[in-house]
Amino acid sequence: MADTILVVDDEEKIRHTLRGVLSDEGYEVVEAEDGRAALDALAHRIPQLAIVDIWMPEVDGIELVQRMRAHAPELPIIVISGHGTIETAVRVIRLGAFDFLEKPFELDQLLEIVNRALGDGPAAVAGDEADVPGAHRARPGRTTARRLAQRTIGRGVVVNGQGLHSGVRTGLILQPMPAGSGITFGSISTGQTVPALIDYVDSTGYATTLARGGMVAKTVEHLMATLHAYGVTNLLVKMNAEVPILDGSALELCQLLDESGVVEQADAVDEIVIERRYVVGSEDPAQKGIFIEPSDVFEVHYTLEYPEPVGRQEYTFRMTDSEAFKGEIAPARTFGFVKEIEALEQMGLASGGRLNNFILVGDEGVVNAPLRFPDEFVRHKILDICGDFYLLGRPIRGRIVARKTGHSDNTALVRQLRDTFGLPAFLRS
Repeated sequence: MADTILVVDDEEKIRHTLRGVLSDEGYEVVEAEDGRAALDALAHRIPQLAIVDIWMPEVDGIELVQRMRAHAPELPIIVISGHGTIETAVRVIRLGAFDFLEKPFELDQLLEIVNRALGDGPAAVAGDEADVPGAHRARPGRTTARRLAQRTIGRGVVVNGQGLHSGVRTGLILQPMPAGSGITFGSISTGQTVPALIDYVDSTGYATTLARGGMVAKTVEHLMATLHAYGVTNLLVKMNAEVPILDGSALELCQLLDESGVVEQADAVDEIVIERRYVVGSEDPAQKGIFIEPSDVFEVHYTLEYPEPVGRQEYTFRMTDSEAFKGEIAPARTFGFVKEIEALEQMGLASGGRLNNFILVGDEGVVNAPLRFPDEFVRHKILDICGDFYLLGRPIRGRIVARKTGHSDNTALVRQLRDTFGLPAFLRS
């Protein structure tokens, strides 16, 4: 028997178009011209999926989603809107909607979401690692690459905030994806996407930006670092332009993944094992440079040097698990200097900088808040490295040593590794 889809929209042309497309795909379509008709239809028969418009008379889409979820908690609901915003998207996802689409949308885009909503979802191994060949076994020798379980999140989650550089109110919707999908950033407004891969790095000035066609994803490094630490390999990140800065650290992003849960999938991804040294810049301990060399885990040693009051800081982080990341690196906030603010503003950057979302440093010390660690500045540099190096799309086993470097140096070294090791087999095209 064909799956039934309930289409709720007060525009007859929209209902007619969706009926035609969905019927051609083999679905049975039930139409409702408003929220009351939808609730009446739901009382008689629960479909496998509902597509609901936001702007309708009497019972609007927000209220309808709430009432439909109360009546049929397991029913996946796709919300569509011709006047959507990130706040609207975040609100309906929090209410339990499966996804959000802004009109006008490509029909192929809708069908892709319909297929995901009606699919079996991520193939969770429920923490059982034995089903993935070589996953998480006893520590091998340096040259033995492990096949690690691919991972996604257990359910969709949302967070909103402000873009650090754009100053625009923004947010994130994180959604599970099947094995082999990779991590992708997608626009809530247009449906365009860009893979979270080094090939699509567009700029590295004060943040890492990805771009493909009309899709731009700015300031992705904190989220990528968190996905790196949690081992997430398959995810759809829906957003508008820039990842929110939140409190300037990755702590809330860790909490978001803890809320969603992380599940292992039946397929595996090959680990990159570093067997020799790869270098960008100088290897002289007194000069700027970054290199990666063999190690038994992913490890970062960073040396930071700024004029006082920051001075010289060094820290070594071994990414043994997500708890180590959450305790040592995730709380470290981005930072900036009072003397740089005018230059950043002239460049159109840091428009969203607030005293509660980054560390502001003046000539006499930190202006706005107590530090979370005495060496919080160097820990934040390690946070950025963890994010930039996950743009290979694969876990890495190697030791990174960096001195006075930033995003452009990180991504230059990642490109070297990409040229040597390539992308994961499931992302090649």
